Amino acid sequence: MAASVSPFFPRLARRPPSVLATTVPQRIFLRCFALTPALHHPSQTQTKSTMEVELTAPNGRRWTQPLGLFINNEFVKSSNGQTIASINPTTEDEICSVAAATADDVDLAVEAARKAFKDPSWRGLSGTDRGALMTKLADLVAQNAETLATIECLDNGKPYSVALTENVPEVVNVLKYYAGYADKNFGQVIDVGPAKFAYTIKEPLGVCGQIIPWNYPLDMAAWKLGPALCCGNTVVLKLAEQTPLSMLYVAKLVKEAGFPPGVINIINGHGREAGAALVQHPKVDKIAFTGSTTTGKEIMKMASTTMKNITLETGGKSPLIVFEDADLDQAATWSHGGIMGNQGQICTATSRILVHQSVYDSFVDKFKAKVQEVSVLGDPFDEATFQGPQVTKAQYERVLSFIQSGKDEGATVMMGGEPAPQNGKGFYVAPTVFTNVKPSMKIFREEIFGPCVALVSFSTEEEAIELANNTAYGLGAALFTRDLVRAHRVAREIEAGMVWINSSNDSDFRIPFGGVKQSGIGRELGEAGLQPYCNVKAIHVNMGA
Repeated sequence: MAASVSPFFPRLARRPPSVLATTVPQRIFLRCFALTPALHHPSQTQTKSTMEVELTAPNGRRWTQPLGLFINNEFVKSSNGQTIASINPTTEDEICSVAAATADDVDLAVEAARKAFKDPSWRGLSGTDRGALMTKLADLVAQNAETLATIECLDNGKPYSVALTENVPEVVNVLKYYAGYADKNFGQVIDVGPAKFAYTIKEPLGVCGQIIPWNYPLDMAAWKLGPALCCGNTVVLKLAEQTPLSMLYVAKLVKEAGFPPGVINIINGHGREAGAALVQHPKVDKIAFTGSTTTGKEIMKMASTTMKNITLETGGKSPLIVFEDADLDQAATWSHGGIMGNQGQICTATSRILVHQSVYDSFVDKFKAKVQEVSVLGDPFDEATFQGPQVTKAQYERVLSFIQSGKDEGATVMMGGEPAPQNGKGFYVAPTVFTNVKPSMKIFREEIFGPCVALVSFSTEEEAIELANNTAYGLGAALFTRDLVRAHRVAREIEAGMVWINSSNDSDFRIPFGGVKQSGIGRELGEAGLQPYCNVKAIHVNMGA
C-alpha cells in the first residue's frame, strides 16, 4: 500500500505515509506487549427503520449500521425478506442480520446500473467531474476512518490498528489514484499516412458486476470500484456474505458524495444465489472477481454464456526462497509478515518457505523467534494484538483440517498446530510452522489461507526454482539474496505475476497486481488496472478520394 514499508504487515507498503495517525514503529512496538484478557461484545439498539441498527463496539464507538441492499442510492429489503447473520469471529456472537439479495434483487440492481449508465447525470460528466466525485468519496472515507476500522475489526476479526492504519488508507489512496486518471485515460492518433486520419477512443464497458472476498472487504472493494468508476462504468458490487458491514456503511458515503442514483449499487447475498445471478445476467457487461480458484472456474463457465469480459484474482501458494547469502534477520522478519499477517488470510501469502540447506537451521531459529515475538494472539481491539481470529467458523475448521492433514502425512509441527481460543471463545488458530515437509504433501500443494507455513530445504538454485514452480498457482513469490544478479535471474524464472526481492507482499496501489496459471486472469491496480474496464474503439476517417 506504498512507499513506507512495514515488514510486520505484509500489505502496509501499498501506500504513501498515511493521513491517519499512528506511525508504523509505534504500532509495532505497542503490539509486543501482553494482551488484555477480556473479549468484548457489541451492543445494538434497533432503530425505527428496519433498514438500520444502532451498534456500539467494545472501543466505545457508536454508529448507525445499514442493513439493506443499496440500490438506486436507497437501502431496501430483499424481495422475499431473507437475511444473513453477520457473526463476530472474536466472540462467536451475532452482530446483526443484513438483507440477502435474491435473483430478483440482482435484476433490480442491474437495471438501476443500466439506467444510470445511459443517464446524462453520469454519462454526460467529464472525466474531471467523475474524478471530483471519486475524490469526494475518498475524503468521506478518510473522515469516517475510525468508524470503518471499528466495523472491519468487529465483522472481520482483523486488529483494529491494522484496519485503521492500513485498510482504510488503502481505500482513500486507491480512489484518489484513479480519480486522478479519470481525465487522463487517453486514446491515440495513429499516423497511417495523409490519405487517412485514424484515432482511438476509450469507452466504458457498461454495467460491471464486481464480487469481493471476505479477507479485505474495504481494500478489495476499492480496487474494483476505482478503475470501474474512473472509466465511466456503473457498478453492482456483491459483498462477501461473511463480512458485509463495512461496505454497507460506505454505501451511505456514496450517496453523501453525490453519485447519481444507480451508479454504485452494493448488495449482499449468498454466492450461489446472488453471485450466480449477477454473473449470468445478460445486462452485465463485465465480471471482476476475487476469491478461490474453484469459484473462479465456475464464474468463467457462467460468464461464457454471454461472453462477458472477466477479471479474476484467485488462489495462491506463494514461495519464498532464502538463499545462502541472504540477510537472515531480514528474511525472517519479512517471512513472518508474509504468512502470518492478516491471520494468514492473504491470497499472496508466502506460505512455502524454501531455505538453502547451509543456512536452514539458522533461519529456522530466527523465524521461530520472530513468530514467538510478534504473533501475539488476542482481542483485535487490543493494541497489543497482532493476530485475531479466522474470519468464520468454517474457515477456522478448514485451517485445522489442513493442520491435521500435515500431521497425518508425516510433517513435523515445530510450533503451533492447535486451536487457540481466547477465554474459551473465538475462531483462533495458533501460528503453525511445519518442518520435514515433502512437496507431495497437501500442506505444500494446496492453499490453506491461515497462519500456517511449510519449511523446506534445497541445495541448488535450480532446485529452488523447481520447488517454487511446483504448484498450480502463480500469484506471488519472494526471494532473499545479496546477489542482485542472481535475484534478477531467479525472478525471471519464477512463474508468478509478482516477485518480491528482499521483501514479501509489500504491494503498492500504483503497481499492477495479478497472477498467472490458476491464480487468475488480468491485472488490478496501477495504470494496467484501467485496461479491463474500457473498450478501445478505432475510428477511420478517409481523407482521400
